[in-house]
Amino acid sequence: MLGAIIGDIVGSRFERHNHKSKDFELFTDQCGFTDDTAMTVAIAKALLECNGDYTDLSNHAIWCMQEIGQKYPNAGYGQIFYLWLHHKNPGPYRSYGNGSAMRVSPVAYVAKTEKECIQLAKAVTQVSHDHPEGIKGAEAAALATWGALNGATKSMIQKRIEDQYYILDFAIDEIRPKYRFDASCQGSVPQAIEAFLESENFEDTIRIAVSLGGDSDTIAAIAGGIAGAYYGVPNDLRLKAIEYLPAEFIDILEDFEKNYC
Repeated sequence: MLGAIIGDIVGSRFERHNHKSKDFELFTDQCGFTDDTAMTVAIAKALLECNGDYTDLSNHAIWCMQEIGQKYPNAGYGQIFYLWLHHKNPGPYRSYGNGSAMRVSPVAYVAKTEKECIQLAKAVTQVSHDHPEGIKGAEAAALATWGALNGATKSMIQKRIEDQYYILDFAIDEIRPKYRFDASCQGSVPQAIEAFLESENFEDTIRIAVSLGGDSDTIAAIAGGIAGAYYGVPNDLRLKAIEYLPAEFIDILEDFEKNYC
């Protein structure tokens, strides 16, 4: 979960700027948390509220996303999702945007099996992003994170993703020159997973993800969520990232880690 938050914060200043290089300072005063972090924290809070009984997880996800989204309205939400956050009776709107995948990493920490991981990912996704591609992206990101947490090798994670979700038949160096902003799941989730697969460590994952350009904060958040589960998060990066978070986000993060990490 913290890996996703770090990816978001680091990538925040590069969104749409197409940096196209791994050479950059990770944290500057131009960085900040965005909707990726806010909604990841919201899903973590929803899981905590369920206290092990996830039969009503979808409703808790709605309540927590609306609560946090309304409290932090300037985090860069998409226009339709912003309206969803403020609607009295929010319903799904056939979205296949990568907002479904950016927020899903916490479910991997509470799921005991692959099947449960997929079920929980779908439960927190279909309340807004009910297009098959939106659900697919969230499930793939969650499952890659679950595998990373549970001892899967990179080749095992890649095979699992390719068997059920996306064919990862490209390299980041190959697609980087022509890659542009794409906020769809199908245009960003495979790329985020590939950034992790090509990496040597956690920080390298974030640098590869940002170097692709486009929706940098979300790609780095998705990749960072997987990488944090696989490599762990260096303490110096953790301490630096926390400086960008409001106190209540830190409280939720620490409570979640205490219970599930």
